[in-house]
Amino acid sequence: MHTMRIVVDGDACPVKHEIGEVARTFHIPVLMVSSYDHFIQGEEGVETVQVDRSDQSADLYIANHIRYGDVVVTQDYGLAALALSKGCHVISFRGGSYTGENIEFMLDRRHHQAKARRRGSYGKGPKPMTQADKIFFQQKLTKLLHKLQENV
Repeated sequence: MHTMRIVVDGDACPVKHEIGEVARTFHIPVLMVSSYDHFIQGEEGVETVQVDRSDQSADLYIANHIRYGDVVVTQDYGLAALALSKGCHVISFRGGSYTGENIEFMLDRRHHQAKARRRGSYGKGPKPMTQADKIFFQQKLTKLLHKLQENV
């Protein structure tokens, strides 16, 4: 059995600091992965890995290095689906949970949105992260880790 880790898709992750704080509280190591285009600062308990800047490099690195039981933090539905298939727990930057029950819907919605974009229809995009959003994420991550430690 391996030690649970938090593995973070660090490209454009707005909650890096919050992840580090929660991880230190639980004494859980963090692996933060990003491309060379996104500078990430290592801190206590946070290992950083930088990969080349080609499309999907960070996601591929994560997919190849996650293990059963890891907690993966990402906004990418494809990576979330891969992580779920490997027995990982997946949470978004905004505190949403990806599960076997909702990932298919999310992937389908992404497909339909991509088709709409190809037709020239663009949405507004996500709202900027607020401090309240970051606190909500921190609470959801803390709750998930409590639950996982109780089930050990």
